[in-house]
Amino acid sequence: MIHDRYGLPLSTASDNAAAAYLHGVDLMLSAWPGAAEAFDAAIAADPDFALAHIARARVHFFYAEAQAARIRLTEARELVARRGTEREQNHVETLALGMEGQPAKSLACALAHLDRWPRDAIVMSLPLGAFGLFAFSGMADHDQARVDLCERHARHYGDDWWFLTYHGWSLTENGDVVRGRATTQRGFDLRRENANAAHALAHAMFEDGSVTDAEALVEDWLPIYDRAGILHGHMSWHQALAALEHGDAERALAIYQDRIQPKVTTAPPINSVTDGTSLLWRMTIEGHTVPQDIWDDAAIHAERSFPNAGVTFADVHMALVAAATGNKAGLETRIGTLEKRLGDGKLAAGAVVPAICRAVRAFADGDYSGCARILDPVAGEVVRVGGSHAQREMIEDTLLVALMKSGEAPKARALLDGRLHRRPSLRDARWRAAVMA
Repeated sequence: MIHDRYGLPLSTASDNAAAAYLHGVDLMLSAWPGAAEAFDAAIAADPDFALAHIARARVHFFYAEAQAARIRLTEARELVARRGTEREQNHVETLALGMEGQPAKSLACALAHLDRWPRDAIVMSLPLGAFGLFAFSGMADHDQARVDLCERHARHYGDDWWFLTYHGWSLTENGDVVRGRATTQRGFDLRRENANAAHALAHAMFEDGSVTDAEALVEDWLPIYDRAGILHGHMSWHQALAALEHGDAERALAIYQDRIQPKVTTAPPINSVTDGTSLLWRMTIEGHTVPQDIWDDAAIHAERSFPNAGVTFADVHMALVAAATGNKAGLETRIGTLEKRLGDGKLAAGAVVPAICRAVRAFADGDYSGCARILDPVAGEVVRVGGSHAQREMIEDTLLVALMKSGEAPKARALLDGRLHRRPSLRDARWRAAVMA
């Protein structure tokens, strides 16, 4: 029987199908272009290979191609029932549940599955990452949950490049930045054609304040990564953040226009909307000029991508877009929908989500004291919306600017002192100097 790279048997007799599938898995785990084509080749070599179908469905799902994902996952379920091991059946069902909008069931299945088959790397990947099942669970302690999961199963992976990447990222996000950066670097050194590793390193450098290292990393590594790569825009976002750290808003905007804005990026909506919006919002609240047509283009793309509330991390960014473009009706509608979902018990992240949206509305209206009054009590709950700390920091930035604009200098200074104690930051140092003045 043919086995995968982790020693798990595969229900296909075709060497060509297995080789294409295994290549696709490595491409998917490294966020490298070509996974879709590899899985298509595996299916062509063995149309009854269920794992290739469910993996192809997952790539469709990444890019919000819902109908195509449903077709593939339905076929995978039918095929694995006829010709699949128990491990493969559980694998298919766990992935399918997540793609069908049942993340809590998918997470429960994934954790149970890993207790039996800990080296099933695709299933292991589901709870991890900034947009994984833990991050989007609404849990306040999902950073710790990722570390616990990785450390529970670390002995099964050893020096596997993919596992080191995600273990390191999980440590970094949970505050163990020194160990996280070193662990991620080991994974990156084993496979440089790994966008997830480069991404995790960029986050570690953000968290320890190594802005020069981050700039060098992106400048050196990004040229080998095709623009079609799912994280190309996001790595460019990190480069733009470094420019803002230096106070170079002109360069940050140029990076946005060249590689992040909707008309040029090939990133899926969850990346293109959140990266672009958060960068433009950071620039706007710092007082840098963002041309209105740029905001308007971002709004058109965002509203087309997430017309309805339901993806919490996206909902927060949709509030920013609406506030920045004066779409008061759209913002009110989204807040109302979120509050109804909260009342119906359908908002896993809880009351912090509509609170952020109301605070953003107050900020846009010039009610900085009101914004601070809303955000300050829920600041510790912002983690529930998911994403990474670097992505969520824009909410804390909004609170910080609201405090400064409303004359709350002592609170602003305390917030900045806490941030500067955690890591050096040229941007925070400039803000602190402004507060002291």
